[in-house]
Amino acid sequence: MNAVAVAVRKEIACQGAITFAHFMRLALYCPQIGFYERESDTVGRSGHFITNASIGPLFGELLAFEFARWCEFLPEGPVMLVEGGGHDGRLALDILNWLSTRRPRLHDRVSYHLLEPSPRRADWQRTRLKNHLARVRWNPGLEALEEGGINGVVFCNELLDAMPVHRFGWDANAGVWFEWGVTVEDSRFVWCRLPLTSEPALSNPGERESQQRVGPPRMPVELLRVLPDGFTTEDCPEAETWWRTAARSLRNGRLLTIDYGLEGEEFFQPSRSAGTARAYSGHHLIADLLEEPGMRDLTAHVNFSSLIRAGEEEGCVTERFCSQTDFLMGIAGRALDSREDFGGWDESRRRQLQTLIHPEHMGRPFRVLLQCR
Repeated sequence: MNAVAVAVRKEIACQGAITFAHFMRLALYCPQIGFYERESDTVGRSGHFITNASIGPLFGELLAFEFARWCEFLPEGPVMLVEGGGHDGRLALDILNWLSTRRPRLHDRVSYHLLEPSPRRADWQRTRLKNHLARVRWNPGLEALEEGGINGVVFCNELLDAMPVHRFGWDANAGVWFEWGVTVEDSRFVWCRLPLTSEPALSNPGERESQQRVGPPRMPVELLRVLPDGFTTEDCPEAETWWRTAARSLRNGRLLTIDYGLEGEEFFQPSRSAGTARAYSGHHLIADLLEEPGMRDLTAHVNFSSLIRAGEEEGCVTERFCSQTDFLMGIAGRALDSREDFGGWDESRRRQLQTLIHPEHMGRPFRVLLQCR
């Protein structure tokens, strides 16, 4: 039995059962032993899953090119690039490499902030970014930057889909929602039904949104009446709170996320009656979400409707919501028109772009939300 499984069993022994959000947090982020803590090579062809940044440097170069364009419209003075979920620092390296060679004047104005609560991942990032340490700062979260405000870009790539989700099921006979919990039965982790909880949305009770209600989505009675028994969906208050905090922290600039996700009503299509939570190992989908915690990647689709609403409630304007294909093709077109600034397009760059925009690869599953202030 692996160390994370032991930690989960201890939690269940104390409480009888835990929410899936608690299970997911332990499986992915348990200090020193969680899935994202135990090794730095979980990403890429030799790891468990592929990300935009692991395809090659082009993704970061395109983002850097676009960030430079956005920064032209910012007030004079220091510029902050704030990345959430930097993992091993690969995307940060590609962005900073491009800025240092193609936009040195902007590079000299930039402070690059990695939001990283894990000391272990921060060490991986420092190693990778050893040639850029003068420009990089580490912060455990957005709260450290909120007081002074951010002049620049706050962004994340495939971060919010890895935040712990609560899973809710519909009891058609009783006409009520329940929460899917996790317990132990015959030495295995199994699902169990829990009553709805008012558990804080965040693990840190000191944060402002910590009393945000955790619960199933509010839906029209007409839709509830036709939901099949056991219909399952997810709620991720942590993702909404992260986005809300980022929007509130932004003084001038843009807020960007690129991730797997859906609009609110898309979660209730018949094909998603089991929800969107998935487990992956070695690039293969694993049927049992509860099998070998800490050894599998766990993810769930982002609710973009909730992010749009949260950002707008904090005063941001939604500039764009589109597929990754549309977003990157727009940037690539501008880069092609600016060969002197961006450089040539060799075969490697063309292959990377094809993977990033192809609808059967990364182009259609990933969506892009861009808000500004």
